[in-house]
Amino acid sequence: QVQLVESGGGLVQSGGSLRLSCAASGSMFNIYAMGWYRQAPGKQRELVATLTSGGTTKYGDSVKGRFTISRNNAKNTVTLQMNSLKPEDTAVYYCVRVLAGGLVGSWGQGTQVTVSS
Repeated sequence: QVQLVESGGGLVQSGGSLRLSCAASGSMFNIYAMGWYRQAPGKQRELVATLTSGGTTKYGDSVKGRFTISRNNAKNTVTLQMNSLKPEDTAVYYCVRVLAGGLVGSWGQGTQVTVSS
């Protein structure tokens, strides 16, 4: 099972930007579909973004146009660039490996993002 370690969370003011990174273990990273989920207090986990090995992206409606997912196969990393952050983006963000059918195969430990108004 692939190990995922997130970094880059923190506190930012509304309208600001943050960049989350996820480092993955193993030699098969380049064929994995990867993604980010988030969970706010008292809410269910929701899809933020996914990125296939072929470069196809998918975004949750609430982040479209503001967030960008990318990957570096040479470094086994996936990145989430978050711009124009809003207080409602406050959540724990999880890096995931996405399996066929959209199922999640592996979860990172999560990184906290807090957006102040």
